Amino acid sequence: MKPINKISSVLTPLERKNVDTDQIISKEFLKRIERTGFGKYLFYHWRFHADGTPVADFVLNDPRFNDSEILVAQENFGCGSSREHAPWAILDYGFRVVIAPSFADIFYNNCVKNGILPICLKGQEVDELIDKGQREEFQLEVNLKDQTVTGQDGIRYEFEIDPYWKEMLLKGWDEITLTFQYDSYIAAYEERQQQA
Repeated sequence: MKPINKISSVLTPLERKNVDTDQIISKEFLKRIERTGFGKYLFYHWRFHADGTPVADFVLNDPRFNDSEILVAQENFGCGSSREHAPWAILDYGFRVVIAPSFADIFYNNCVKNGILPICLKGQEVDELIDKGQREEFQLEVNLKDQTVTGQDGIRYEFEIDPYWKEMLLKGWDEITLTFQYDSYIAAYEERQQQA
């Protein structure tokens, strides 16, 4: 996984509550066996009409947000089924941070396990960010080490994250890498003990 420390990007304002995993990545796109290639299907039925033409007023079709790495949405983001394809689609599309007042627990865990930083801010703070992002191309800097989100207007928000997940994201480790690191440490320690 790619380490996360500071992410600076225009935010993408998704003014929707209770976004479930079927809306994030619809079930007809789950047949792929790789983790990549899902980005083009992110929010597919919101982004495209039945004939495949883009929905003009959907936020992801606005060219101002083409290179955005920070998605800001409303509460209960990632509810519904536990499909891991949802964070795969978000990451493959280019988002490395998702900010919302709350997340479904399984979705939150799937995000951090796949290299996405989910940030919980207060509802009022999220409303402010969405409003700013709808009015202009609004730049944010997310600093994981300091656990802050700072807007281009200088307003700073603080967030909490479990120290375990923070370390994993800062170092770009997944749980397999962590297991390997731990096993390597134990093997080296035992070898030193035998030589002593």
